[in-house]
Amino acid sequence: MYAVLGALSFYGSSDVQDDIPGIGQYEDFHTIDWQRDIARDRMRHRYIVKKRQDSVWDLIKGSIDAGSGWLCVLLVGIAAGCVAGMVDIGASWMSDLKHGICPPAFWFNREQCCYPAKQSVFEEGNCSTWKTWPEIFGLSRTGTGPYIISYIWYILWALLFASLSASLVRMFAPYACGSGIPEIKTILSGFIIRGYLGKWTLLIKSVGLMLSVSAGLTLGKEGPMVHIASCIGNIFSHLFPKYGRNEAKKREILSAASAAGVSVAFGAPIGGVLFSLEEVSYYFPLKTLWRSFFCALIAAFVLRSLTPFGNEHSVLFFVEYNKPWIFFELIPFVFLGIMGGVIGSFFIKANLWWCRYRKFSKLGQYPVSEVLFVTLVTAIICYPNPFTRMNMNELIFLLVSKCSPGDTNNPLCDYKRMNISTGTGFTEVTEPGPGVYRSIWLLVLTFILKLALTIFTFGIKVPSGLFIPSLLLGAIMGRIVGIGVEQFAYSYPNIWFFTGECADSNLITPGLYAVVGAAAVLGGVTRMTVSLVVIMFELTGGVRYIVPLMAAAMASKWVGDALGRQGIYDAHIALNGYPFLDSKEEFAHTTLAADVMQPKRNETLNVITQDSMTVEDVENLLKETEHNGYPVVVSRENQYLVGFVLRRDLNLAIGNAKRLIEGINSNSIVLFTSTTPTQNLGPQPLKLKKILDMAPITVTDQTPMETVVDMFRKLGLRQTLVTHNGRLLGVITKKDVLRHVKQMDNEDPNTVLFN
Repeated sequence: MYAVLGALSFYGSSDVQDDIPGIGQYEDFHTIDWQRDIARDRMRHRYIVKKRQDSVWDLIKGSIDAGSGWLCVLLVGIAAGCVAGMVDIGASWMSDLKHGICPPAFWFNREQCCYPAKQSVFEEGNCSTWKTWPEIFGLSRTGTGPYIISYIWYILWALLFASLSASLVRMFAPYACGSGIPEIKTILSGFIIRGYLGKWTLLIKSVGLMLSVSAGLTLGKEGPMVHIASCIGNIFSHLFPKYGRNEAKKREILSAASAAGVSVAFGAPIGGVLFSLEEVSYYFPLKTLWRSFFCALIAAFVLRSLTPFGNEHSVLFFVEYNKPWIFFELIPFVFLGIMGGVIGSFFIKANLWWCRYRKFSKLGQYPVSEVLFVTLVTAIICYPNPFTRMNMNELIFLLVSKCSPGDTNNPLCDYKRMNISTGTGFTEVTEPGPGVYRSIWLLVLTFILKLALTIFTFGIKVPSGLFIPSLLLGAIMGRIVGIGVEQFAYSYPNIWFFTGECADSNLITPGLYAVVGAAAVLGGVTRMTVSLVVIMFELTGGVRYIVPLMAAAMASKWVGDALGRQGIYDAHIALNGYPFLDSKEEFAHTTLAADVMQPKRNETLNVITQDSMTVEDVENLLKETEHNGYPVVVSRENQYLVGFVLRRDLNLAIGNAKRLIEGINSNSIVLFTSTTPTQNLGPQPLKLKKILDMAPITVTDQTPMETVVDMFRKLGLRQTLVTHNGRLLGVITKKDVLRHVKQMDNEDPNTVLFN
């Protein structure tokens, strides 16, 4: 009972924070103590509820406090939708700037410029209002000279955009590079990275993302949207002290913000909530689920109002297939899933090898030069092939769309249509023309180029996402398989598994295979399952194709896990050495707490006694050691545990006392008890019971490490104290647990980054 009251006096008293500013906060690159922060919030809440009865003003304050979470996620959703709209509009305009300009209104992209004439993106020749760069210089649109001029302008614009993006990141916000999802996962698991979610990172990430996408690099803007939304969540949480001052509570807002990020990236609000739950969040209580749902809804609604996709649908690749799939098609769908797992695993291994090489070689010292080199190679290789030249989003849309009669704009739809008599009537069959065969070869080339470029591009020092390149690789693979299955059905319509199915008309839809293939490769790269399927059917509007998508996603995950257990984000967390304790993995070793605790049995343990050390003794201990906290014991001889005190809190409390309390000097006794020793003849003692955690989590030395690891995962512990018959033996920190897990898995334990 005494310990509990002591803990409450520490957690709950709002006067501790008023007395000593900064108590309860954390240093950079430190782990948060979930239990402590949640208990502090609970006590703060009880205090507000108790005060409600005092006056009407306290009642109003209590109501505002209760609704502040909803208000915060509302603001985050609105801001995320607005920023995403600006990024989409800016990126599409600058991407088209590489090809030409709209003289009547230079701020229009090609689609808006050609909108009155309703021309498609692929057939730019018909659009008279849009001018290519050769036309601006008075030449014709086609021919050798104009082609060379277009080629040169394409490369120059790409280099300009990429150099601007890399320079902004390097000068103003080094944290704005990459996708940001591995770091968001680490932060949500309770790690502090100051500045990673700051206002400069938000600004540079948004501008840099527009520039790097416009440069034509093989990257997407969807992953970085999660980082951008999390930055917005972090900034808005500081408007509400309940979230801004409490790191554990702040992570509830960040979970909702990451859901809004996926919602605006794909126009998939439910997929966003599931992505946050399945892939990113560490602690996801039910109220966070509701708030994430609300935040994603608001963000999608705001983005829909801005309509950056330019059509009546708020999704990225809306498709309308009205033909049902037949049972036989599950075989090619599962095959696509298997291939997705293989491609995903190959990509992860190759990208990790390259990132490791970059990290430990001289290449890492020249980030801007690397970006420019990758951009130059990408621009030179991609321009000649019409499929690699076009925007990746447009190419995916082309691959997933179905062919309708008279569709001349899409080279994948060059079919000869014939009516054949079946005895009972006529049925239409399609035979591929030369355009389809030429497109298949171009798509194979596109697949190889994009896979190679993505391996070298993901990880360079510009904002870069992985969703769109993965979807593109899968869509190419799926479309080619789809055309193959379609031609198989055309050549052998009377095989038993087609019997009756293909009699009326061609039932095979190659575009559906592209959707399933896209889901398979994205699943192979990220190892998502539930959220992936929901994002895919929200993305395409194809609800009746949930079963094929589920089959492919499951096959992709099984194959991917068999070839390598980590998805791309977990692999990058391990590469960067972030202290992330994965809650999905099992700890299967038989070690005990005594094997892991620090110090080992024959070494000395640094402790503070409850009533016999002076201020000078404590300050010397702080200077000589670097621990983040110290156990408090009864005495040196009698090491029974009293509580635990944090290094930061000790420093703040001693500095504050010396400054503000008269009579405190180096010889003052430091007391962690309520009573003052009777024979105290020296200077006034310093009472620090308020900063003592009197209910620290403890285990015995014989506790299995499996249980200890589970406690760290599920309770979000920062450290636990090891005792034997009530006497203190040592401490196990999160760092010790992570290093032990690495050691047991035969990996280098020194790769774990702390400070």
